[in-house]
Amino acid sequence: MSALPRNVPASTDLHDVCWLRSSYSTGANNCVETARPRSGPWAGRLAVRDSKRPAGPALLFTAESWSGFLTAL
Repeated sequence: MSALPRNVPASTDLHDVCWLRSSYSTGANNCVETARPRSGPWAGRLAVRDSKRPAGPALLFTAESWSGFLTAL
């Protein structure tokens, strides 16, 4: 059994997603964006990318990991 991927080298590889930005974000692109992939090996994960680099990499989190991260903040 192989491990689930933890990142995507180019977030543009996630074709079926709608990237969302925080409503607290300014127009300066100084935030992160999130998306929920529906297909591929990353389905069911939460993808997070830097809004300044929309074609850059995206980190992938399970719902539990992301929830834990937010709780820790």
